[in-house]
Formats: sequence, C-alpha cells, structure tokens
Amino acid sequence: MTAASAPRRKLIEVALPLEAINAASAREKSIRHGHPSTLHLWWARRPLATARAILFAQLVDDPNHEAAPPEFVEACQNLVVLTGRQEVKDKSGKITTKARIPGVKGTFATAEDTPRNRLFDFIAELVEWENTTNEMVMKQAHALILLSTDGNPPPVLDPFSGGCTIPLEAQRLGLEAHGSDLNPVAVMIGKASIEIPPRFAGRPPVHPQTKAISGGTYKGAQGLAEDVRYYGQWMKEQAEARIGHLYPKAKLPGGGEATVIAWLWARTVKCPNPVCGANMPLASSFELSTKVGKRAWVEPQVDRSVSPPKVSFQIGGPTGTPPESPKTGRGANFRCVACGTAVDDKHIKAEGKAGRMGAQLMATVAEGERKRIYLAPTEEMEEVARVSEPAWKPDQPMPENPRWFSPPDYGMPLYSDIFTNRQLTALTTFSDLVAEARERVKADALTAAMEEGQFLRDGGTGAQAYAEAVGVYLGFAVDKGADNWSEITSWRNSVGSTRTTFSRQALPMVWDSAEANPFGTAGGSWIDTCVDFIQKGLEAMPYRGVPGSERQLDAASFLVPEGAIISTDPPYYDNIGYADLSDFFYVWMRRSLKSTYPDLFGGILVPKAEELVATPYRHGGKNNAEKFFLEGMTQAISNMAARGNQKYPAAIYYAFKQSETDGGGVSSTGWATFLEAVIEAGYSINGTWPVRSEKEGRMVSNGTNALASSIVMVCRPRLADAPMTTRADFLRELRRSLPDALQALTASNIAPVDMAQASIGPGMAVFSKYAQVLESDGSRMPVRVALQLINAALDEFFSEQEGHLDEDTRFAVTWFESHGTEEAAYGDAETLATARGVSVAGVQEAGLIVARAGKVRLRTRDELPQDWTPQTDKRPTAWEAVQHLARINAKDGADAAGVLMAQLGELADSARQLAYRLYGICERKGWSAEGQVYNALVASWTEAAEAAARVDKQPTNTQPGLFD
Repeated sequence: MTAASAPRRKLIEVALPLEAINAASAREKSIRHGHPSTLHLWWARRPLATARAILFAQLVDDPNHEAAPPEFVEACQNLVVLTGRQEVKDKSGKITTKARIPGVKGTFATAEDTPRNRLFDFIAELVEWENTTNEMVMKQAHALILLSTDGNPPPVLDPFSGGCTIPLEAQRLGLEAHGSDLNPVAVMIGKASIEIPPRFAGRPPVHPQTKAISGGTYKGAQGLAEDVRYYGQWMKEQAEARIGHLYPKAKLPGGGEATVIAWLWARTVKCPNPVCGANMPLASSFELSTKVGKRAWVEPQVDRSVSPPKVSFQIGGPTGTPPESPKTGRGANFRCVACGTAVDDKHIKAEGKAGRMGAQLMATVAEGERKRIYLAPTEEMEEVARVSEPAWKPDQPMPENPRWFSPPDYGMPLYSDIFTNRQLTALTTFSDLVAEARERVKADALTAAMEEGQFLRDGGTGAQAYAEAVGVYLGFAVDKGADNWSEITSWRNSVGSTRTTFSRQALPMVWDSAEANPFGTAGGSWIDTCVDFIQKGLEAMPYRGVPGSERQLDAASFLVPEGAIISTDPPYYDNIGYADLSDFFYVWMRRSLKSTYPDLFGGILVPKAEELVATPYRHGGKNNAEKFFLEGMTQAISNMAARGNQKYPAAIYYAFKQSETDGGGVSSTGWATFLEAVIEAGYSINGTWPVRSEKEGRMVSNGTNALASSIVMVCRPRLADAPMTTRADFLRELRRSLPDALQALTASNIAPVDMAQASIGPGMAVFSKYAQVLESDGSRMPVRVALQLINAALDEFFSEQEGHLDEDTRFAVTWFESHGTEEAAYGDAETLATARGVSVAGVQEAGLIVARAGKVRLRTRDELPQDWTPQTDKRPTAWEAVQHLARINAKDGADAAGVLMAQLGELADSARQLAYRLYGICERKGWSAEGQVYNALVASWTEAAEAAARVDKQPTNTQPGLFD
C-alpha cells in the first residue's frame, strides 16, 4: 500500500498526551466560578478538558503517519507552545517525566523533536483551563482541524448529551455541534449551552443602565450575561419587598443586628421511652465550626422539671469539648439526649410516616466582620419560619426507590415534602418573578430598537426571543435556588457554609439541615450563588461558536445528521438514575419555562419508560432491566455505527467498577452488557484511553476506593470480512499484547482502582476485532467470559512483576497476601522463606518482619524507622520504599513524598509497580482502608516525581519536612 492510498489514522487511534489531559481534567473539577457547568447541575459530567482533547484527537491526523497531509505535518512541526516544560531525569540520566514550568514562554519540543510530540505539547496547552476562552489557542486548534479534514470538518453529534459538555467543546473548537437527549432538563441545559448563546453573540445588554465597556464591544454571551445579572437583581428586590419579612436579621447579644446566613434545624421525633417521651433531636453532629481558634457547637440543655422533658440549645466553644452526637450508627439510629434511650430506624420511619416528625431550631448563623456569629435559637426566629403553605407547590411523587431516594421511607413521598413552607414560598415567589422579568426584558429590548420577532423556540432573534432567553437563565437560577433551599441541605462545619441538596447523586435523608437565606450575601443566596454562578458560566461560553442544535430524542431511534462524527458519554448501566433525580429540577423548571417551551414541558414529570438505564424497579426485576438496557443500547450504538461518518473513529465514554465474582472470575454486569451492545452493533474497539474525570475529595469517594477515571473507547465499524478465532488463540494473543499496554498504563500513573477497567480496553481490542471467538464446543464466547479472561491476565501481569523485585520484598508480598499484618506460625514463614530463597532471620534483619515466640508478622508502616533512607540502609527493599512513600504521602502530601523519591533511584520504579500489586491484593481481600493508601500514592505519583526533580542535592539527613 502506498502512502497516498494508506488509511489516514487519526491521532486518537495512535497516541495521546494522557498525563497532560488527566492533570487538566482533574484540576478543572475544582474550578467553580466561570465554569459552564455552573449554568445548571447535571450528574457525572465529563471535564471540558477531556471532551476537548478527545474531539480534537478524533479529527486531527497522526502527524507521524505516512498518509498525513504534508501541510498538516509542517504545521505541527512549526507549532509554538505558550508554556515551557523541562525534562526530569533520574540519577542514571533516564528521562522520567516532563514537568511544566508555569509562566515560562517560548518554544519547547520533547526529547524526540517529532511533529507528533509538538502536537502533544499543543494539546497540553489546549486543555489548560486558562485557555478555555483563549481565542488564539482555539483558532490554532481549528486551523489544525481544517488541515486534517480537507478544509471541511464534520459536524459532531452526542446522542446522550446530558450536561452538554461534548457539544459545547465541539462548538468551542469551531465545529457544528448537535446534541440530543430524552430528558427535558438535559435538553434545556443543551439549549442554554449551544443554541441560545450563539444566537445572541456579540450583542450589548438591553437593560436601561447599560454602560460602554472597555474595548467597545461585547464578546460572545457577555451582553446576555450582564442582562441576566441585572434582571436577577431586579427579581431579588421585588422578592424582598414581598417576602423579605420572612427572613429577619438576627439580634446580636451586645446590641445591633446582623444578616443571617443560615438557620440550622434538627429533625425531631417523640422518644419511645414511656418514662421520657421528649421530642428528641435527630442531629448527626452538634459541631458548628471545626476551624482552629473558631470552634463552636450547640450544647443541648434538658429541662426535666416539665413532662415530657424539654430539650433546648445553647452555644458552646471555642474552648472545651463539644458534646457527643446522638447519632449512633449509619442510617436512622440515634439516642435520646434526654434519657439516653437507643432508637432505631423502625421507630423513626414509623413516626415519619404517621406525620409526627418535626423540626427544632438548633442555632442561627449570622454574618460578622470576617467571621461567622453563632447564636442560640430564639422563639422569634423559630416562629417566623413557620409560615402557611403557598398557593402552589410541587406535589409530584418521588420514586419509591430507596437506592437514590430516602425521604419517602420517612413519610415524605412528595417533592414538596422536602421543602419547608418558607422555602416553598421563596421558590414560588422567584419562579413567578421569572415571567414578570421576561416582560421587562422585552419592553427594554424594544426600547433599545430590537425588533419584536419570533418566539425563541421558533428560532427568533428579536425582542421576544431575547426576553425568553434571559428568562431561561433566570429559570435556571430558580433551579439553583431549589438546590440550595431544601431540607436536604446541610451545614459544612469545616468551612462555615451550606452544602447543596445534591452533594451526591441521590436525595438522602438529612437530619440536621441548614436553611440558607435567599437575601443574604453568603453561600446559598439568590445573587451570590444562584445568579452569579450563571452569569459567570455564560461569560465563559465560546466567543465564536457556530449555532448548534439540541433536540429531545430517544437515543435508540435518533437520526445521525449527515456526515456527523460520534462522540458521546452514554448512561453507565445503573450507576445514576438521571431521569428520577432530574424530576427534582423539572418540577420547578416546568413552572418557570413551560410558556417558553410548551412541547418540552408537556408532561408532569420527565419521561422515564425509554431511558437507557438498567433500573430493576422500573422493568420488573434485574434480568428484565439488563435485557432492556442491552436491546436499547445495541440499537442506539447500531445507529452510530451505521450512520456515523466512516472517515473518523467514534469515541464512547464509559465507566463501571468491576466487582462481581463467580466461578469464572471477576467481571461486571455493567461492563459486560455495555460491551455486548457495542460489539453487537458492529463496532470493533481500536483503542481505549483512561481519562481522569473526578477530583479528589468528592463525597462519593471519601473513605472509599471509588473510580476516578472514565474509559474512552475508540471505535470503528468492524470489517465485514472479520475472521473468527478460537479461545486458545484469543488467550495467546491476549497474553502477548496485554503486557505492553499495561506497562503504558502504569507509566501514566493511572490509579490502581481504575486499572481493572482500563485494562478492558486493550483486551477488548483483541476480542472485538474478530467476528466471533469460539469456545472449545464451538459456541460463541460471551463478553462476560472475555472480561474474566482479561482480568485474569491482568492479575498474571502484576504477579509476574514480582519476579523483578528483591527477594525480601517478594517474601513480604506473599506473606501480606496470606496474612495481612496478623501473626502466623513461624513454620509458615520458614517454608515461604525457603521458597523465596531467603531466610526468616534475613528478612527480619532487613526490618520487614517481627519474629518472636514462634510467631511472625509484618511490621506496620508506623513501626518502620521514621528516618529511613536507602542510602543508610544496608539492605534497602522495594517494600520499605513503598511503605515509607505511602506513609509520607498520606501524612504530608506528594511534595514531601517527593523528597524521599529523589533518593530512591531505580527503586522508585519497583515501588510504583509494587503499589499496584498491593492494591490488587487489598481489593480482592476487601481491605478497603489499606487499599486507599496505595491508590492515593499512585494517584499522586506524578506530583511527587515533579517534587523529586526540584530537590537540591543536600545531605539526606538534613532535608527539611520529611520526618518528624
């Protein structure tokens, strides 16, 4: 095949600068103000950096490939990046990483100056958060796309658009973007992201106080964003005039008043002890502030002179000890603070369903001078909160699905039940004001000489459509209000702020709630939270985005626009109940925006019957749910494979932890069912990339080994004449090809918790290229069996890595796998030592074990010498290296671990491989806490390596900050 006739391989099918993409993606998850995701909550969004990089790599050629256009290759070779980098070498001179040098300008090429590496450096710039609105970088990206697409870039379609990250980033790259979703909330997010801003791009605001801006022109959606802010402020003033008396200022002990930030409430039920009968507070914590020097808490006071005893609260702190929480375990298990009686969830659920669950004010939080003021509850504050029901409230029922919805189990079956009457009054007031604001915007737009024009839903760009557009974002602000003003919000005592309703992907029961003040100036307020975040998110929309389209369509029956490429993030089997959860917002969005999009908000709740999620309660059991998911997803992906642009690979995101074990090994119904759909649809998987999609510290991961990465599968239609193969040949090819892929994954420091799903990619690339893999009896091998074989090969790989470790470490690993850190018989240790070619005495001399009284055990990390260095140890081991790195990383962070890493030399590579191996053991044994330590070490390895590169040569025993 000549160069001219060779197929043009796209970059995503060959290589990616994964480390740079992952670093930018993880960092982005901590950015709030100015991020487009702040327009409206959606669950499990992909980072903008990930979507942008994947889309770019789907379209541009591999410049190192012989078929790449010469003009594209030349453009890559001449790329100039904006941020310098430096090579980091270990003591042997080997390059171990490329560290960024923030703020350094100029040209840099990687060690091997090739067009591909130049392009990698450009992608590292492309994904940086600071370049999200950098027109120069985006124009350069678009120019490279034009060179790779013969000047005719294809449109992009995401048929599961959800939070609209992928279509938005397609638009940012100058591409025609299309999104679709069955869920009206998702469709509205898409319209607000890719349809509305381009339609009014560059227009100045219409409000009567508009002033000239620096530069004289408004870019992108800046004018629209300013109007959202102005009319949002008008809404606040109107609402405050109507209901401001419901949110009075707090009276301070020394005189004067202060704006309330939040009222903190505890749910109450009657104590079942007949001798007591007190209204017992169900508080999960009595602590108000855990900040050093500013500690505060509530002190429950029990008045036993009355019957039943009465519980009240006073403020304690900053010295002393806070009282013990009455919560006694997971779920609804409490003790009565009046009599000490233990109360379980059965009693509390019964009280709730009987309508006898109440609430008691524990404290009021007011705004002080650079501090929070915590005040004891007063009858006035408690009385003003108890208002009558508003004229309207969302009386739609929540699903009876305790996995995601706990309130119905406690007598709160309706969405209106999780709001107080005061909160419902605020939300309905602001919702009514959206319509009034629309009329003001329209009048001001007509005064500003804008023609009336058509409705927004009909493609209008005049005053009518502009007023409706502003109303869309103000309606989104009402939804933000719902997220901040419910009884599911709670108090963050570590930072002194309220937590939103959806701090995780469920509606749980919250026992002590924090009621935010809509008219305050702190977290949860109408302006500073609801409107401000939307304004800044709008301002970050693409400046030069071409008009996009977002439609409500069922993914199993959508039509792919002609010539479109597919880049999509489908639902992850049954991980998240998108439709059920989004009803929380839909009931408010429908009230605010039904007149603007009547067809979209025709239903009482969002459509659910065709949602491609394997929800057993909706489909009559687990098997039926799996069948529904498989059939629907196969149909959807078949549409992609048959109708998508054949010149470009499709990119499909997926993530699901493999945790099911049967006689055949470890696999996952979620992965098996999804991959079965991909392969049945006619795709082969040509590549997979683990992309970091979650930030550390998210609620779902705290204290767990939760997935941090998604897998991006690169798919092309399988060849019509694809051959068949046998199980034996599949296994041989798998064992031959998988080690190289796994070496590359470990080199990229993918977290151990993600390794099992990351290894699916290279394994399925072998499996999916065949028309069928046949078992010994001639039957077709199912995907579940292939997954089990891939996972077995993964275990074999890490087990074989032990052969490269020192003998003492190999002894410790095997002992750890059998006994953990528990004692076992000396004879067992002697047998193992003989097999490993060491002696028990030698391993003890190396400092890894304690042997006495006929028993042997591993030393714990805390028992190892705190001043250990490989230079001072006559018998240094990889075991010691990984334990010390893990201890320092957990205690002092990656920078401190880097100080030790700088001294390890080649031992560092062994330590990293060993961390993967130890995590795998912990995962199989169910030792979650121990596994977290190794997972965290690998996740921060790059940061530690960069810190190691900065360490100056100095005596190892005088390095500051390493040991206590």
